[in-house]
Amino acid sequence: GLFSRKPKEGSDDEQPGWKLFGKIPPKHGAAKHPGQIQSEYKEEQQASSRSKKEDIEVMSTTALILENRPMNLPSKSPEELEKHQKQYEAMVDAARRKERQELKRRKRQLQQQLRQEEQLLADAKIWTKDILPNWDAMKHSKKARDLWWHGIPTNLRGKVWKLALGNDLNITTELYEICVSRAADKIKQMDETPVVFRPAELASASKESSVELIKLDVSRTFPQLCIFQKGGPYHDLLHSLLGAYACYRPDVGYVQGMSFIAAVLLLNMEVGDAFVCFANLLNRPCQVAFFRVDEGLMKAYFVTYEEFFIENMPNLASHFKKNNLTPDIYLYDWIFTLFSKSLPLELACRVWDIFCRDGEEFLFRTALGILKSYEEVLLQMDFILLAQFLTRLPEGERYEAKLFRSIEAIQMNVDKKKFSQVLAGNKEPTDHS
Repeated sequence: GLFSRKPKEGSDDEQPGWKLFGKIPPKHGAAKHPGQIQSEYKEEQQASSRSKKEDIEVMSTTALILENRPMNLPSKSPEELEKHQKQYEAMVDAARRKERQELKRRKRQLQQQLRQEEQLLADAKIWTKDILPNWDAMKHSKKARDLWWHGIPTNLRGKVWKLALGNDLNITTELYEICVSRAADKIKQMDETPVVFRPAELASASKESSVELIKLDVSRTFPQLCIFQKGGPYHDLLHSLLGAYACYRPDVGYVQGMSFIAAVLLLNMEVGDAFVCFANLLNRPCQVAFFRVDEGLMKAYFVTYEEFFIENMPNLASHFKKNNLTPDIYLYDWIFTLFSKSLPLELACRVWDIFCRDGEEFLFRTALGILKSYEEVLLQMDFILLAQFLTRLPEGERYEAKLFRSIEAIQMNVDKKKFSQVLAGNKEPTDHS
């Protein structure tokens, strides 16, 4: 009778259920209407899903405060029960206040984002209708300069950069195609007859041979984007542009760091336009000095920068001097890549916007702005920490507004002399030597 459904005599069970080694006793109670059961189930589900985060935060404490003590311990007194109930209610209120504050913060953030988007749309209309069609007349106007400071709309950035950088070298699309073809032939020739230059021979060899180095650097450019690596949509374009420049300027060739500048241009314009801007950009005095490693000119830039550093942040400048931290340790990489490697990409593009407007002066003003935004932190560091921090800047959220406030606070006058005047004075001894 192990699996028998027949109840034993004398058993109170009227309708036992199946059970392998016994019977499941029925649940006694008044029968419920199906609608009532469904309603109760819904209420339980809603209660369990309500404020899960709050439940997690107060669950352990609730067990201690609200639950009765085990039978082997004295029960809580009425005063203790009331005290624990108030503590529990206070915790729940605090959790709810925190949640309300978070909702308000998100709402403010969303509203600010919507305002920024509306402002960008309005700015884009002004750029499209008023400034770009009348570029020569409008580029120096207060209206254009104010809009420039707040950032060029992303979809118009390439057009504005192209107009601002100009084409003093008169580079054509046909010239770019010729240089690309020449670079491809050079690489093919190297693949067929590889030549390994010794350090002594490398200086005398044509810098066109540096196209071989491009293969290594292209895949290292903005690796987080995954578009310049092999197989990515911009890999071949970046490789072609850099190879074309190495053939266009064999006296300069390819120098490590150029790939970041070329990549930023490719992200904002067509490859032909990017090559024109790239060649003209690297033909500017500051870039020529750094990419051709002209030690005399580079020293003039560093000395000029230090004068403005002392003028704006004397305490930090003294701290750097005490720790023997010279500008070349951190400034070289910043200027070399136009901050595209040191700052988040979108923020670097904002810096490029104003660089196209104000020229090389803004690069050094940005460097000072970075130092000013971290001044309190930097004053607490020694040489090693300073060098590590400045060669690899931290990526913080909402840093853009803080950086540009710091840049705006930088004074670009020393003894009533502008940057260009101070630089010219520092170049003079070098020119006469």
